[in-house]
Amino acid sequence: MQVVSGPPPQRIDDPDDERVDGFRALRARESTEVLWAEGPTVVDRLLRSTLRTRAVLVTPVAWRRMLDRGVFDGRGGRDGVDVLLAEQQVVNTVVGFDLHRGVIAMADRPLLAPLPAMVGSARRLVVLEGLNDPENLGAIARSARALGADGLVLDPTCADPYYRRSVRVSMGEILHLPVARAAMSATLAELDAAGFEVWALTPRRDATPLDELARAGVPGRLALVMGAEGPGLSDAVLGSCRAVRIGQRDDVDSLNVGHATAAALAVVAAFAT
Repeated sequence: MQVVSGPPPQRIDDPDDERVDGFRALRARESTEVLWAEGPTVVDRLLRSTLRTRAVLVTPVAWRRMLDRGVFDGRGGRDGVDVLLAEQQVVNTVVGFDLHRGVIAMADRPLLAPLPAMVGSARRLVVLEGLNDPENLGAIARSARALGADGLVLDPTCADPYYRRSVRVSMGEILHLPVARAAMSATLAELDAAGFEVWALTPRRDATPLDELARAGVPGRLALVMGAEGPGLSDAVLGSCRAVRIGQRDDVDSLNVGHATAAALAVVAAFAT
């Protein structure tokens, strides 16, 4: 584990201190230029990543917990990383809401991966169409990391993968997972050219059961395609891919897309050779 070492943390007692200007009114300042990591575990995962962390704002309680976990060496930040220590009320005033997790870090945003490079090196991919809920996107990223996917491919209508809530719900795992964005037609063409089998997940009862396919043999290169809550996958995608369903009770409409992705990846992992 990489331990963050350097000069001691800087004490902030006044919420008007200019050293915390980068964190001020945070919700109104979320942009494509900065990545926000919120909570001890997410900040830990950020500091383990290759991204440049600019600054960390942390309460004394969260600071002590992170020291106990070995995230810091007892002094503070490294190579241009400022660690700013402030009481909970000061932190809340600065960011503009109750930051009950006690720590937030500001970092450079990751670059999206080129689709051809990702497809060329991957064996398992999760492809998302129209997924506009950042929390579902974060949950999918966490499952993808845990259950063997090599990357996420988002269509242009999907949510921002590096929005604060996406990063938080992923528990920081999205920072360790390549993410590409491309039109669905381009993605499917790239997957086909690279020899991927593509399974499109749907609750339709006429789709092939996932466990049946997996028992028959998991392809060496496989992409699972998931759609948004409610509308699901488009007819164009379902018409060009193998429609696959997760077995469930007939009187239940469907699974949440985050849960469905985890279930599908777990089945694939269980039968993969």
